[in-house]
Amino acid sequence: MSDPTKADKPQHFVFALVEDFSHMAFSCAVDPLRIANLISGRDLYTWSFASLDGETVTSSNTSVTLTHHRFQEIPACERLFVLSGINMQRMDHSVLLNALRRIDRTSETKIGALCSGAYILVLAGFLNGRKAAIHWDYHDSFQENFPEVNLVRNVFVGDEKYTTASGGTATADLMLHLIERDHGYDLSVAVADQMVYNAVRDATSEQKVSLQSRSGMRNKHLARAIELMRDTLEDPISPAVIAREIGISTRQLERLFGKYLNTSPKKYFLEMRLDRARHLLLQTEMSIVDVAMACGFQSPGHFSRVYRINFGVTPMLQKSRLGSKTINQACDP
Repeated sequence: MSDPTKADKPQHFVFALVEDFSHMAFSCAVDPLRIANLISGRDLYTWSFASLDGETVTSSNTSVTLTHHRFQEIPACERLFVLSGINMQRMDHSVLLNALRRIDRTSETKIGALCSGAYILVLAGFLNGRKAAIHWDYHDSFQENFPEVNLVRNVFVGDEKYTTASGGTATADLMLHLIERDHGYDLSVAVADQMVYNAVRDATSEQKVSLQSRSGMRNKHLARAIELMRDTLEDPISPAVIAREIGISTRQLERLFGKYLNTSPKKYFLEMRLDRARHLLLQTEMSIVDVAMACGFQSPGHFSRVYRINFGVTPMLQKSRLGSKTINQACDP
């Protein structure tokens, strides 16, 4: 049930936009609010944008957005969302962090983050001991750098003091969740219908990050085997142990990987560990030795050889490219 008192005054949302923010997440955040107003015939929500200089900010797709406030002058509002995208680890967030801490300390504004914005909230000290969601491409580096945060693979976290969404269309899921909380289920469904969005997810839905999920494959034994691999990246277990854990023979496990993924369990596990190593090299300041250990390679020399065979560059050269090229459009999938 919606609360009729909430309809008397529009809720104001401020979006603090960090340079190179995700434009997809931005659109998925603002448009559901606009559509809610349109369908209801009332101004249920208003919104404005903040940036470092209070004038403009450029998204990762190079589009430029006019903004209303500087970070130091964010006005009173019901909700404040930090939205960032790629390259946020290499930026100076001191001005925004000071503003967030002041707002958190002196007001009742509910602070949240979208896409990679959880990275900024944890720097502000907001997420220690709390659940948080972030785009799956940042999971490895985030877990290594901030083990005190209960990072989850959910599309969003809406039941904590600090709300977080993993980016992309997950931002729309969060906004529809807030609209339902504020103004009822019927309005949230009507907004989703207007968006032609018929696959709305709740907070318990997980980001589909594994290969078997992305390709639509649903074999339960294979899914469990990959889950075991993901959970033992630092201390890899053999295909025989994996097969025993899920109750099948090693030969059956080999057949499953060959049928669905056209590879072997051993090769798939190695590629999974190397992918994690690549993320850590590109997204953290960890040494090559520490990355090797975190991904289950006991010998840095062996790690370097295998990495070069797989990616065509050594870990040292891969890390040196960090400052010269963008990793990917992580939050604009």
